[in-house]
Amino acid sequence: MNIYVGNLSFSSNDEGLHKVFAEFGDVGSAKVVMDRETGRSRGFGFVEMDNSDEAKAAIKALDGAELDGRNLRVNEATPRKDRF
Repeated sequence: MNIYVGNLSFSSNDEGLHKVFAEFGDVGSAKVVMDRETGRSRGFGFVEMDNSDEAKAAIKALDGAELDGRNLRVNEATPRKDRF
């Protein structure tokens, strides 16, 4: 399951995101989206978890939880729409 994580701090990184979600199960990947020009976090990222029960538990527990001084928005990611 692909999970969207929003309202991340500019200091958040892949390792920190992975560590938080790993408390709920196996994390396939954790990626904070970075701005190409500044190299800073864009304030959101994505986490992949293979087990949907673990992913749902992580979403329920972490939505609204604090990470790096910010309250996270966590939900199941929706497929990206074409930009036409």
